[in-house]
Amino acid sequence: MNKAVIVVGGPSRATRFRPLSMHLPQPLFPVGGQPIIWHQIKALSEVRDLKEIILIGFFEDHIFQPFLSKCYEEFPGISFKYLREYSQLGTAGGFFHFRDQILRGSPKNIFMLYTDICCSFPLNDLLTQHERHGRLGTIMVTKVDRTSAHLYGCVVVDHETKLAEHYVEKPETYVSDMVSTGVFVFDQEIFGFMARVMEKRATEFEHEQAQESAYGRYEDLDETHNVNRLRLEQDILRAMAGDKKLSAFLCTGFWRQIKSAASAVPANGLYLQKAGKESGVSLAKSSSGGPEITGSVYIHPSAQVHPTARIGPNVSIHARVVVGPGVRINDSIILDNVHIKDNAAVLHAIVGWDCRIGKWGRVEGTKVSGTDDIDEVTHAGVKVNSICILGEDVHVKDEVFIRNSIVLPHKDLAGNKHNEVIM
Repeated sequence: MNKAVIVVGGPSRATRFRPLSMHLPQPLFPVGGQPIIWHQIKALSEVRDLKEIILIGFFEDHIFQPFLSKCYEEFPGISFKYLREYSQLGTAGGFFHFRDQILRGSPKNIFMLYTDICCSFPLNDLLTQHERHGRLGTIMVTKVDRTSAHLYGCVVVDHETKLAEHYVEKPETYVSDMVSTGVFVFDQEIFGFMARVMEKRATEFEHEQAQESAYGRYEDLDETHNVNRLRLEQDILRAMAGDKKLSAFLCTGFWRQIKSAASAVPANGLYLQKAGKESGVSLAKSSSGGPEITGSVYIHPSAQVHPTARIGPNVSIHARVVVGPGVRINDSIILDNVHIKDNAAVLHAIVGWDCRIGKWGRVEGTKVSGTDDIDEVTHAGVKVNSICILGEDVHVKDEVFIRNSIVLPHKDLAGNKHNEVIM
């Protein structure tokens, strides 16, 4: 039997996703027509002999309940559970804290995934390599451009033995162009290894505290010295690589992080393109008497799209959206209850819940092309070139042009705005 843990974080971890995370948690934000976390659950449901998926985070208990209820219906062979951390324990702290519940039923292998990633998720191939090499854990890596490798956790890999020889989290100098994807699989003995790391850290902490007290300069230490916090990258993966207990599996499919709201748009496109290649997945198609569809497009059954509209590529249109005559939508996410009136254009943008865009209005951002230019949509309080975001219940009047801006919820825009953050 196998299990999986998805680390979902908490409200304080999605600040770069605002204003969209002001309405719902980042893991539940829809990309490719489904919540971000659904794509991970769907991939995990296809792993052989996987029986349980556990979500760990510090959101309120009720946040994920409606979503998990739907998962029970859609994936009947798998049980689901949400476990709440009542303090921030670090990226591996919750995983270790709830080890008794994770080990219940004696799973052979335990997957661990971060929720803020978009990936092709070749999990069965990952599991096959993990079992073949028999090491304590396997980290899934991907190859990135050398110039951006320092933004990620870098892994030095022996390509013959698949051994992860060295792990460094966001190094200051070049180490490797193989980086962590935030997807791992561990043997159940991982918790014994974690316990030994915790004991060693506790001993070092006590020694350091005693030294500081002896010299009369003891002060409260920051969270990196908190003995109760456990960081997967710095504390566990680095130690596993040092002990030659970590394998590396190369993901050759697509991968990118979903750290900011801007990254949701390219992730939406990747998931829609993936869905278009799979059998049994229904995407919108051009038809006689219907709108012109280009590329991969998802349209919710309850949405109303005028036959003269032009939609795509890489567009998601959600529930109860109304798209008027002559409207053009490209590379965008249109959320529930939006009304886009005649001849308006939405390009490289996210239009939030209950928004209204007037006739001949235009909401346009800058196309996101790379994987390293989407960590932030503002810098020093100034909007950088990226997608355009309308928060919940924003009204754009007729013939108004909103370009490359972020608009917080409940705003009426009667004049053009360019490269602004509208509070």
